[in-house]
Amino acid sequence: MTDNARILVVDDQPIVVDMIATVLAYHGFAVDTAGTAEQALRKAAEGHPDLVLLDAKLPDGDGMDVRRRLRADGSGAGIVFLASRDAGEDLVNGIAYGGDDWITKPFDADVLLTRVRALLSRDGATACERVLRYGDVELDQDTHEVRRAGEPVPLSRTEFEVLRCLLRNPGRVLSRAQIEAATGAADADAVVRSLRCELDRLGAPLIVTQRGFGYALRAGLP
Repeated sequence: MTDNARILVVDDQPIVVDMIATVLAYHGFAVDTAGTAEQALRKAAEGHPDLVLLDAKLPDGDGMDVRRRLRADGSGAGIVFLASRDAGEDLVNGIAYGGDDWITKPFDADVLLTRVRALLSRDGATACERVLRYGDVELDQDTHEVRRAGEPVPLSRTEFEVLRCLLRNPGRVLSRAQIEAATGAADADAVVRSLRCELDRLGAPLIVTQRGFGYALRAGLP
């Protein structure tokens, strides 16, 4: 799914929202818009977007908080943060850790479309894909069910979110800080340990540790 995907644009500057919405609609995307955090959450619940373009700072909240609430509500939408050029390094790092991608404002239409299409078409775990798969593991983003080799894997909410974070980033090593920012986990190391216990009882080790860097899915699986 690419050009027929539904995208939610969230920014408190009407001129930015209008520009983005116009470009996306022209290229065939269905577009919803919001100017505040609460509007964004309501529109997401009503429209079930495939992708959210989310301002990092909103009048009534922080973009990272909106992302966490979307995930807590079960949304599997991809998230691209919009950050101003004068954003501090910590904010930019937080955006990179918490979202699927980020764009620095101002940006041109070609950059926007390239990022949006790349995320929607990403192999292995697209933002709008209901079931994420890696090897013999399947994670259903709608029903919140996880199976390995066809067998159900009982996971806590946090374990589910950490596994989803890894499945949506195949081939990438994610640091503890990245996992915690993306999922809201209080202690990523502890969650990964418990997640491994549940997954490894049904097959070969799936999550590997890159010492000094973080965690990744085992390489070489389809």
